[in-house]
Formats: sequence, C-alpha cells, structure tokens
Amino acid sequence: MRSGRPRTPIGTHGNITTRRRGRRVVAETRVRDLDGRLRQVRVSGASAAAARMRLMERIRERPAVRNDGVLHPTSSFTDLADLWLADLDMRDLAEATRESYQGCLRLHVRPAFEHYTLAEVTTGRVEWFLNNQARVSFAQAKLTRTILNLLFAFALRHDAISRNPVQGTSPLRHPRASPRALTIEQIAAIREAAARWRTEPGLPGPRPDGQVRDIIEVLLGTAMRPGEVLALRPCDIEDTPAGMVASVNGTVVHRRGKGAVRQPRPKTDASIRRIPVPEFAAEVLRRRIAAMPGDAGTRTIFATRTGSPLSNHNVRRTFREFLQIAGLADAGISLRSYRRTGATVIARSIGTDAAAVFLGHTSTGDHRGALHRARPHGRRHPRGSLGAHPAPRSLGRLPAHPACSRR
Repeated sequence: MRSGRPRTPIGTHGNITTRRRGRRVVAETRVRDLDGRLRQVRVSGASAAAARMRLMERIRERPAVRNDGVLHPTSSFTDLADLWLADLDMRDLAEATRESYQGCLRLHVRPAFEHYTLAEVTTGRVEWFLNNQARVSFAQAKLTRTILNLLFAFALRHDAISRNPVQGTSPLRHPRASPRALTIEQIAAIREAAARWRTEPGLPGPRPDGQVRDIIEVLLGTAMRPGEVLALRPCDIEDTPAGMVASVNGTVVHRRGKGAVRQPRPKTDASIRRIPVPEFAAEVLRRRIAAMPGDAGTRTIFATRTGSPLSNHNVRRTFREFLQIAGLADAGISLRSYRRTGATVIARSIGTDAAAVFLGHTSTGDHRGALHRARPHGRRHPRGSLGAHPAPRSLGRLPAHPACSRR
C-alpha cells in the first residue's frame, strides 16, 4: 500500500508557492487550522521575497479557525491568566489562598510571561524563571511553580497545549537549614524582655496590655501555629478538673481591605484537633478569658480594643522588639521557634509519629523540619521546665462557655 502525503500538522502551513500576476507576485499556501481543516491563504507583493514576507505576516496575524475552545496555542499568556482567574473565583478555596495566588500572579508570574503566546512558553523558559525565583526565595519559587502548574494544567484541559511545560522542570531544592528549638536561657531572656517592654516612665501611647507576652506562653505550651493561637475563642476552651483542652478549628489570616479576620478553618483538615494545655499556658488563658465580657464567647481571646482579632503582622513586630531587648535580634528566632520547641518536647515524650498528629500535620513526614534533635553547643534543651516562670495567681476553673457559633 502506498503511503500518502504526510498531513500538515495543526497550526502549521504547507509549501509556499509564488507566481507572477501582471506586475505583482502572488504567494500562497494552505494552513491547517485547529478544527483540522486546510484553508488557502493568499497575498501579493512587488517581488517574490516581499510576497513571501507578507504571507508569513498574514499567517501570524490571522485568527485561527478553531473548535469551541476559548484558548489555543497562539493565545497570549495574559488571556490564559484572565480565564484562570475567573475559574479560580468558582473554586472552593480559602480566601487567604486565593489572595496569595492572585498576588503572586500579578507581581511575579504575569510580568515574566505576558509577552509570550502559550506555544512560546517552553519548559526551558519556565526552568530559567523558576531558577531566578529560587535565588530570591525558595518559598516564592515554590508558589510561582504551583501557580504556573495550575495555569498550564488549565490550558491543557482546554486543548490549548499538548503538554504542560512545568512538568519537565527540575525539582526545587529546599535550602537545608537546621531547625532550632529555643534553649531554657533564650526562653527566660525573652520572658524578661517581654515583661520590661515599654515600661519606662514617660513613654507616649497606651501602656502595654501584655497580649503578645501571653501569646508566646500559649505558643510554647501548645505548639500551635501563631494564627491558630490568635483564633482561639473562649468557646474553644474546655476547662475541667482533669485539665484544660483547646479545640483548634480556625486561624487568623489577613484579608485585603479587611485586615485580620478569623477564618473558620485552620491550615488543613488535619489541623482540626483538640490539644491538652499545660498548666502554665492554661493559667494565661484563664486570666485572659476571665477579663473578657460575659457575652464574648465567640470573640477571639486575643483581640484589639475594638474586639477584632490581633494580626499576625502586629504580633510579629512586637515580638521582634522583645528579641531586640533580649539581645537576640540576630539569633534566628521567630514565633515559629516556639512551635519547634514544643514539637521537640512532645516528640521526645510520645514519639515523632504521635507528635505529627498532635501538631496537625497532614503526614508524619511533614514534621521532620519542626523537630530539634541535637542540643547545639551543649546548651540545655527545654523539657519539663518550659513553664518555669513566675505564674499569675490561680483563678480556678472557668465556667462553661456557650457552644461556638460557626462564625
């Protein structure tokens, strides 16, 4: 059987022929459009070279006849981004995640690819872009890779591309950093600095209310994420003769135009959990709740003067001032160090797998970086003495609070 002439690939053209017609030269070819059909394209010019050049321009500029899809290989990256954002609005995503995607697309991804068509975005171009992002920040590179992968998976589902160019890129290498838990000396120094913060006579502004000082005690005692502690409400606290238990069912996030708001779900489904609270942290929560109005069961325990949740940003800023006073500004300590410290103590007590569940990780491998295995420079590691500090007067057990609303 004789093999026929090979078919012109979709989106390309066949041989270009030229012929003279009077004083002009006609150039023509057949283009195979996205609907699979061949169509004639013909132009004329003063010479054969001019006619060929005009023909190529006409092919590039002509709208491709396609199926009912809204995207095709010659669509611009901007068209893809706009359609993906519209699709994103219909997805069930946490508002903080949605805003993170939108911001990263606007600031980093769109400026890098807005002048390309989809067919021009190759694996090599994506690789080069991600490598540049990784030089700035691993977290930024990871997020931009996620967004590009989602964008081109969307284009793939709409038959605009034949393969996702992100899939062939190199894995991002996380910079290895030794997770460090706090030492007893560091905990004590930060506590002392928190107690002295803004206590000098004659300082302008309101006196410190001690909220950030209390927040770090709860972080230390529960190993929660900072946003989870800020989201705690009186109705999330169960105080019984057997001890206090905190229900983790939300987090505080920043919403554009609204500021800090309580999101009624934590980072992941695995983060929804109940945590026993050690006595030194329980005393802090009892004191804070006892000072709240009786009808404040659904308001966050740590709040502004107007009753809104405290923002992560403001808490981190105050904590950095504590570190400055304690002489630990360059020690690589952050609020997450308290979670690492609590995680280490828990893991040494009940094992790493059980600690992963306690911490609300989605898998037992996620917690490896949160645990501090070595005791650096021979310093003592905080164990049972995490709460060894002057505790406030005991307020006794708290009365039961009404059940939390779904707000």
